[in-house]
Amino acid sequence: MRKLTLYALLIFCSACTFKEQDKLNSKTYFDVSGYFKGEAARLTKANLPVDKIVMVNGKMEEKKITITNWEKEFDSFISSDINKASWKGAFNTVKSDSITTYTSNSDKISVKKVEVVYQNEKIKAIKIFVTNTNNLYTSKDTLSYYPDSLYQIKKIQSIKLMDEKKYQITGKFK
Repeated sequence: MRKLTLYALLIFCSACTFKEQDKLNSKTYFDVSGYFKGEAARLTKANLPVDKIVMVNGKMEEKKITITNWEKEFDSFISSDINKASWKGAFNTVKSDSITTYTSNSDKISVKKVEVVYQNEKIKAIKIFVTNTNNLYTSKDTLSYYPDSLYQIKKIQSIKLMDEKKYQITGKFK
């Protein structure tokens, strides 16, 4: 009888642990970080060539490359995670048939907007808008991703007493 009670207690505690783990793993908003880590793993496995175009203040360079570290390539996307514990409840969510939009007006949150576009329940596009501002510096980023088509990072930097800089990185999948 004592073994049966101990066994029942063990099962009960395990169930509690799984429920607590589920709470920790559940995401309030779209899992930007998890999605792009998954895409990085998928694209690494696929090993597809990419036409990569880099523009800095209008000067363009284009190369056909194979990216070996997609997590590094997607770092700007991955770091735009909106599920940080301190940001819980800070985003308004608006859903329609094909678009889910998460927006925040908080000055303390750099990610201002995330748009996830669906078609037939599959992700067709993700756009992320990030703004970082302090007394000396303003940076505005627009991150766009179209699975199996292209990804794009547009950045505008304004530093006091310096000229504005514009960057754009576009990767087109082959």
